[in-house]
Amino acid sequence: MDLSNVRNIGISAHIDSGKTTLSERVLFYSGRIHKIEEVKGDGDGATMDHMELEKERGITITSAATTVTWECSLQDNKPYTVNLIDTPGHVDFTVEVERSLRVLDGAILVLCSVGGVQAQSLTVDRQMRRYEIPRLAFINKMDRTGADAYNVVEQMAKKLNANPVMMQIPMGAGETYAGCVDLIRMKAIYNDGEKGEKIREEDCPAEYLEQAQEKRTEMLDALSMFSDELMELLMEEKEVPVELINKTTREAVLARGITPVYVGTAFKNKGVQPLLDAVAQFLPSPYDRDMKAKLVDNPEETMDLEPVADKPFVGMAFKIVEDPYGQLTYTRIYQGTVRKGEMYFNQRTGKKDRFSRILRMHSDKREEIDEATAGDIVAIMGIDCASGETYSETAKYCSLENMFVPDPVIKMAVAPKERSNADKLGKALARFRKEDPTFSVFTDEETAETIIAGMGELHLEVYIERIRREYKVEVEVGAPKVSYRETPTQKVEFDYKHKKQSGGSGQFAHIVGYIEPLPEDAEDEYLFEDSIVSGRIPKQFIPAVDKGFKGCTAKGTVAKYPVVSMYVKLEDGSYHDVDSSEMAFQIAARGCFNENFPKTKPVLLEPIMLIEIECPEKFQGDVVGDVTRRRGMIVSTEMREDGSCEIVSEIPLAETFGYETDLRSLTQGQGSSTMELAKYAKVPSNVQEEIVAERNKEAMAGAK
Repeated sequence: MDLSNVRNIGISAHIDSGKTTLSERVLFYSGRIHKIEEVKGDGDGATMDHMELEKERGITITSAATTVTWECSLQDNKPYTVNLIDTPGHVDFTVEVERSLRVLDGAILVLCSVGGVQAQSLTVDRQMRRYEIPRLAFINKMDRTGADAYNVVEQMAKKLNANPVMMQIPMGAGETYAGCVDLIRMKAIYNDGEKGEKIREEDCPAEYLEQAQEKRTEMLDALSMFSDELMELLMEEKEVPVELINKTTREAVLARGITPVYVGTAFKNKGVQPLLDAVAQFLPSPYDRDMKAKLVDNPEETMDLEPVADKPFVGMAFKIVEDPYGQLTYTRIYQGTVRKGEMYFNQRTGKKDRFSRILRMHSDKREEIDEATAGDIVAIMGIDCASGETYSETAKYCSLENMFVPDPVIKMAVAPKERSNADKLGKALARFRKEDPTFSVFTDEETAETIIAGMGELHLEVYIERIRREYKVEVEVGAPKVSYRETPTQKVEFDYKHKKQSGGSGQFAHIVGYIEPLPEDAEDEYLFEDSIVSGRIPKQFIPAVDKGFKGCTAKGTVAKYPVVSMYVKLEDGSYHDVDSSEMAFQIAARGCFNENFPKTKPVLLEPIMLIEIECPEKFQGDVVGDVTRRRGMIVSTEMREDGSCEIVSEIPLAETFGYETDLRSLTQGQGSSTMELAKYAKVPSNVQEEIVAERNKEAMAGAK
């Protein structure tokens, strides 16, 4: 396989932008499937939404991978291998997008021609930037009433700062949408045939010629920033060759300097093939991506990984799925070759695992292969590992940087209705925790309840439903609870001594310093520093002080919630030659925290959700009033040509439970909303008092 013709790409977007519909067309036009199924159709449901729950709800819950071959008509029908991952749009399943983008080389950002840049578009954009992913943008649903590609491009420039460059312009919009004009070759592209499988090219129609020339000039101006040769030709007013435009576009995309924009409607089978040609022409191959790994023995040093078959194997397990036949471990191979039946080392644990089977996945279907090489994305059977771990041929070779995992924001208590099902429930929770890093399970010490935590109501709801279906366990669920945080608000100096004498050797530790809040923009949630000089406290005891304070951050003194944004400075202290020990200093730090943290006037922080609401204009007043009633704040409102309005607001998570149902009743079933975590903010004092009282009541009930 020629790696320069391989494209590892993901399709990401806001909810209901048409990602899965687009994936279905990609599979059909590349010959991978022979019948198009719709996400919400009467048939078997879209190929990439293979779970029963996905088909019922018409949403994507887990990312699905497949491999297709695309013959690019603009490159002499050269075949390209495209490894494609379709990702969910709901913020509750954001880890699926996160881990997919971590191992991909390029991406397609899908935007709705009416909705434009929406809440989850911003999150996906952030994730693509985090992993430095070059991307194309596809403005979908051009057949919808109110479609406006130019407005979406404007939003991309303003909200995403993405330097969008239109490579096509639409011919018509809404019901009149007929196709697009390719600005590179100035050709009008139409989709003919029952399923849009035949591409017809003609000269640009006279009515779109002026607009096409204007947008082509804008495109060339944007590209001239990346090519001196192209700039010279423009200044001399000479014709720019198509080959030079393609070459410069590819270089600009790889440098993440521009986002080429394409238009179409996947549902009406228009514009998908030119998008696939663009994937082949402009998105990176594994050769185009610099991949570094840290040395296991010396994490400060890095090594370059080369996507070649004859170097030592290095791969990353980026997704775990439990399967009736065992654990499926989705793996991206960065270097070397992996062979069926061979043994490889887990770089974190040092354990040797046998890769018993190697599978090429097509959604939930699989094809067994004997080996896979650099650039491949495959599933391995027979290994037991966690998401994000690195495998290699030799022990302690190198380690790939793990993916970013956001903290859960919502939790609820679960218990089996029948005690005999406790083991089954335990197995289900252990499996889901292993598969999904954003899903956590723990036991509440005060109430002895099993608590599950996740990214939102939908996230936990889906897992509860999966426990019922896949494990046949009926579950009792407690009301959802918010994950609050505690934080100090002012600096407090401490001078704390821990002395204990009770026969035999005693305990002595003395620490002096201060606790204060970290700056708002600090990345760390807890930071410890010391400036001990002249051995006032021996070096071996200082980590124990840090450990003592850090251990206390799990439960603050206000309402036993985790402590964030705390800075501890150890400046002085003293010790005893005989009675001082690491344990004594650890106990001193804990006692110091319990005594001094309340003096920092700590407050509770609550998660604030960014909620994007769409509803008919006539309900705007009612919706805004309801937002205000929920302690919410309106960020922006925008009227649309189709008589609807978009309201962006920030509402505390505690006030959003069941919001979608309330919104529907307010808008006669015509309103919809999406939400994602925006930030943590201080809880008003009257609300804080209620929360503290409630926590005290729970603690007393647990004690009984």
